[in-house]
Amino acid sequence: MSAWNADNARHLLARCLFGYTRADLAKALSYNSADAFVSAELLASLPQPAPPNPWVTETPVANDSNTGIRYAELTTWWLNRMLTEGTSMREKMVLFWHNHFVSDRAKVNYPQHMFKQNALFRQHAFGDFRQFVKDVTIDPAMLIYLDGRQNNKNAPNENYARELLELFTLGIGNYTETDIKQAAMALTGWRVNGLDVAFNKANFADVSKTFLGKTGNFSYTDIVDIIFTKDAAAEFVCRKLYKEFIFYKPNEAFVKQMADVFRKANYNIGAALRFMLTADEFYKPEYRGAKIKNPVELTVGSLKYLDIRRPDLAYIADVSRTLQQYIFYPPNVAGWPGQRDWISSNTYPARGGFSDSLVNGRRANGQNLSFKVVPLDYARSYKSSEDAQQFVSDVMQQMLTISPAASQQKLLLDTLLDGTIAANWSTNTPMADVRIQKFLKALMRLPEYQLT
Repeated sequence: MSAWNADNARHLLARCLFGYTRADLAKALSYNSADAFVSAELLASLPQPAPPNPWVTETPVANDSNTGIRYAELTTWWLNRMLTEGTSMREKMVLFWHNHFVSDRAKVNYPQHMFKQNALFRQHAFGDFRQFVKDVTIDPAMLIYLDGRQNNKNAPNENYARELLELFTLGIGNYTETDIKQAAMALTGWRVNGLDVAFNKANFADVSKTFLGKTGNFSYTDIVDIIFTKDAAAEFVCRKLYKEFIFYKPNEAFVKQMADVFRKANYNIGAALRFMLTADEFYKPEYRGAKIKNPVELTVGSLKYLDIRRPDLAYIADVSRTLQQYIFYPPNVAGWPGQRDWISSNTYPARGGFSDSLVNGRRANGQNLSFKVVPLDYARSYKSSEDAQQFVSDVMQQMLTISPAASQQKLLLDTLLDGTIAANWSTNTPMADVRIQKFLKALMRLPEYQLT
């Protein structure tokens, strides 16, 4: 692949994490190659994190008055996982899978089930995709969300079977309506039982089915195994990974190469990711800054860039929701479409209002926040803090994936200097903190700050 240097490391971190700190960059560059860093850090096997609260193991109760509170707690817990992820891309993959195997809190009324699904995504983040699909198929949240618990031999429900083929594994054009109907029969018999699931053989369609050209008395595991005999399965998943991490318009030749690696690795997700993240294709200059940050990348990433370590995560959750990414509540079964859909006449100004709030410590309505960047401390954390031009350059390099035009760079410097000359700049001069605040606000309101 391309040389392992600071520019490539920044690009890799920006795509694989929710923003990154200068310490994260230093750690990445302590490795002698992208392959070494990807294997040892980004794809590292980690233990499951401690759950947010013992309630996650309690049997769900209908009409529980604590549901809203618990979903809020679950959301801030996950955001904290993203903020404290270090140099593992596991949480980025958990969000990717949340947007792939979609369920939402409106229909899955029990936060215990959504926590269990979130843990399943974390467990399989880099693992065996074929087994992952089998486990998702009988996951309680999924059985509720796509009506699998209502699927029985006398009235097969096709909702999950359809999305299994269309959105989760093969894509449109690689199956027929008959395949959906036959798969639905093979998926019958499963029910949600408290925190877990149970198979009721009396509700299973115990008959021969013909699916994707094969015939037998298939169960759900057979259906998944048959799906993965089709080349389209590997290509479908690899194309989606490519669109998320490289570019929204896939290079089909590279997708086929990646899919071949995926199949030969027996559908190991980590193997496909390692191939993608160490390939020359990933580091092509034209892909840098070509992805619009999703709201979670923007909010959590901004905290990292500004070295804010104890934020009010309920506020971050509220902002993300305002910016149209409501965690645990994707808009529909297809998930958040991303890219240009993140930007509108409402969300773009709100993004600027959010970054302003981190600098001035106030919400858009004027209410004070419990946290904000400390301007002098932040500036002095850079070795270049007393050299205005170098300081501006260093902060831009840290916070922007692509450099703005020379005129914009000059405007940022002029904003920091605020009428004085560069030779007179010092963090010890009166109003230096206010000037730093103005500079940070201006930088984070650049269009380039919305890109990664």
